Amino acid sequence: MNSVASHKFSARTQLSALLMAGTMLGAPVMAQEVAPPRVPAPAPEAAPVATTVKSITVVGNQRLEAQTILSYLRLRVGQQYNRAVLDQALKDLAATELFKDYQITDNDGALTIQVAENPVINRVILEGNKRLKEDKIRPEIKLAPRQIFTRSKVRADVARIIELYKRQGRFAATVEPKMVSLDQNRVDVVFEINEGPKSKVRQINIIGNEKFSDGDLKDEMATKQSSLMTILSSNTSYDPDRLAYDQQKLKLFYLTNGYADFRTISAVAELTSNKQDFIITYVVEEGERYKFGDIDVKSEIRDFQPEMLKKLLPMKKDDWYDAKLVEDTIESLSETAGLFGYAFADINPEFRRDPETRTMAITFNVAESPRTYVERIDVNGNTLTHDKVVRREFRLNEGDAFNSFGVKRTENRINSLGYFQENLEIQRKEGSAPDRIILETNVEEKPTGELSLSAGFSSIENFLLQASIRQRNFRGLGQQLQASVNYSSYSKSIELGFTEPYLFDRNISIGGSVYRRDLNSFNFINNDRRTTFQQVTTGAQINAGVPLTEFMSFFARYSINFDDVTLDKSIYYFGDECDPLVAGRYLCDAIGNRTTSLLGYTLAYDDRDNRLRPTRGQSLSLSQDFAGLGGSVKYVRTRLSGSKHFNLGSRFILNVSAEGGYIYPFGGRPTPTSDKVRLTDRFFLGEPQMRGFDIRGIGPRVIRYGSVDLTDPANPVLDTTTDDRGQIDDALGGRAYYQGRIELDIPLGTGAKEMGLRPSIFLDVGSVFSVRRPQLTTLANFRDPADGLTKYLCRNATTGQQNFATNTPNADGTPSGQYQTCATGFSPLAPFEERFFGDTWMPRVSIGAGVNWNSPFGPFRIDFAYALRKEEGDDTKRFSFNVGTQF
Repeated sequence: MNSVASHKFSARTQLSALLMAGTMLGAPVMAQEVAPPRVPAPAPEAAPVATTVKSITVVGNQRLEAQTILSYLRLRVGQQYNRAVLDQALKDLAATELFKDYQITDNDGALTIQVAENPVINRVILEGNKRLKEDKIRPEIKLAPRQIFTRSKVRADVARIIELYKRQGRFAATVEPKMVSLDQNRVDVVFEINEGPKSKVRQINIIGNEKFSDGDLKDEMATKQSSLMTILSSNTSYDPDRLAYDQQKLKLFYLTNGYADFRTISAVAELTSNKQDFIITYVVEEGERYKFGDIDVKSEIRDFQPEMLKKLLPMKKDDWYDAKLVEDTIESLSETAGLFGYAFADINPEFRRDPETRTMAITFNVAESPRTYVERIDVNGNTLTHDKVVRREFRLNEGDAFNSFGVKRTENRINSLGYFQENLEIQRKEGSAPDRIILETNVEEKPTGELSLSAGFSSIENFLLQASIRQRNFRGLGQQLQASVNYSSYSKSIELGFTEPYLFDRNISIGGSVYRRDLNSFNFINNDRRTTFQQVTTGAQINAGVPLTEFMSFFARYSINFDDVTLDKSIYYFGDECDPLVAGRYLCDAIGNRTTSLLGYTLAYDDRDNRLRPTRGQSLSLSQDFAGLGGSVKYVRTRLSGSKHFNLGSRFILNVSAEGGYIYPFGGRPTPTSDKVRLTDRFFLGEPQMRGFDIRGIGPRVIRYGSVDLTDPANPVLDTTTDDRGQIDDALGGRAYYQGRIELDIPLGTGAKEMGLRPSIFLDVGSVFSVRRPQLTTLANFRDPADGLTKYLCRNATTGQQNFATNTPNADGTPSGQYQTCATGFSPLAPFEERFFGDTWMPRVSIGAGVNWNSPFGPFRIDFAYALRKEEGDDTKRFSFNVGTQF
């Protein structure tokens, strides 16, 4: 009887069992007759018995074909095999990670491979993640629906998720994977995430520092200790990369202050037992402080004169050594070489340290290099924007001699477009020859279309709505298309506009717009806002511009406006005519229809590094507009403005700006009661241009005082000493104005910067003046010397008839001496007095602080200002804010 041997191996749901493929189970062997006992002689180990594979059968497979499974094995029919071959076959099945259970049965060469396939993933689900959204975690997960489930992939995904949380500073995060079995051999994989608290830096210890305090050194680090002062900062969490960066910052700080031998001996971050905090300890060695020794320059480039360059070096002998100054000098020399066309100039500083005298002598060696030419300009990464939109901003062409100034200017111009990432840099690469260079521009496009539907509240406009659509890079050609509608309690507008920056691919811009604007001018009466006049403007404008030089441009424009200025008849009219007693003579003179035909130009100079958010450079502009080519208005309006930005270092930006203007009227003659320049054409000044003052709160104005003392009804007294502007407070504007501003942008930490906070402090100065003194109206009670009675003006609201109050005499005909009353049908007019203030060139000055915030509800601006100097009649305002409008 032949013995039947069976070899089996089973791997269940645990992965550890899959790796233990070294044991096979043998089938039972029939009993044999027992030989007489004897002592056997040592014999060599018997070689494994080889058997021929007669057949191979695969059972249990559902999705995988039998031939596919056999292709993973080295077994073939007719092949000789033994126990070791079957062991290897089991290992091959395990390596596929396709099966949760498998075994091989051997029946005298007839092999049966029985498998149970791993399930198919139906869904991958994340639970418990709040701080990290799914779009951040999903890219780290390699498991996906319709893939074969394997535990090794699950473990790898868990490790990647935990590492992702560690990079966010959450070292206590845990991930527990779970499997939910479904029908048809499918499963849902669920990652249950416990994010845990963010691991903060509880303490930073520094050992070995003697020259500088712990506080000085901690200020240099990007990592900050967790405290109430750093609650908004994201740098209080532990980050290994930031720890390495801080070591470099410490080294740079010491090298900048002359400690050339400084080194960090160790930097250790210890995680507390609860995994919530880190304690970082630095051990440093400061060394001695050095001064600059002899400074020299050697040049092998003929255009570089060493003696001339030496005079331009910022460091001098016996100054304290500063490694940052040396680095800046190398960069400056490289830029200077680039101006002469040497793109790859090699500047090698040669240091000679003298520990005895503690000096550092330096020789800047300028190695010989060929003058370079632009071989090619490459533009990469633009999918929407046409190449020509980027290339036309280049100040260098292919074949031109290289010039570092032209490259820098090109970078500034491309950044000013606003189409790509901030701080774009042009890469310089070696060309096909030593004297050739390739300029490579790798851009990352950002959205240039803006669709805005917003509501907000403004201290100036009250409730407002805004809807606008704007495309700053229309069709990828750099064209600008916009449409906007604005509505608030006191202004409404609609506008359509289009601008082509390069007409027919030439450096000539042309654009136009049509608009309708409804403006309600207003004043405040004891904090209550009241509309004075309404101005409705319908018009259109066309403009064109051409560059004169690299930094100077000329713009021309023509616009035609149809204006209709009206007053509220229910308030300011008596009958069908404007009532000067209520509105004031100056407002009555302003009403009417007019047409303004305006031709103007602007001559502008602008070398700022970025037009959107400049950090250095200046801009100047001169504008003039001529009204009188047709229409009913004639004047010349001139404006001059300038600004300069200073980069003070450490991201502090100082902006100094000034502007002024004057309107000169011509044609016609002024009336005795009005200025030749109409009210709606004059300059006005106040919030938001001059913070610390109310809107139109500066300059010439008429205030109507109406406080009356009625202690003695027979002798009412007009009180003009109090600032009770209970009837009229109207700004008249002026022909001339000037304004200046000094503003310092203050950098914040990374956390506040990520929130979009940009604070600043400022000083504003300015004035508006020069207007014909208006005819003022005064209405006062008077005592009639004939009868000794106080009389006042009365008006019939129906007929408009006016007269003085009457008095009934005594029976004997003598005056009664009583306070008079209006006749039947008439009502008294309250006494008042108008006064004219503010027509002076003397400056108004305010100081304050403000902050811009790109909030989730839209842009937000808040200012707090205090008027240091004002004139009588000016309206001040300390606090103002805007939400939902552009700054």
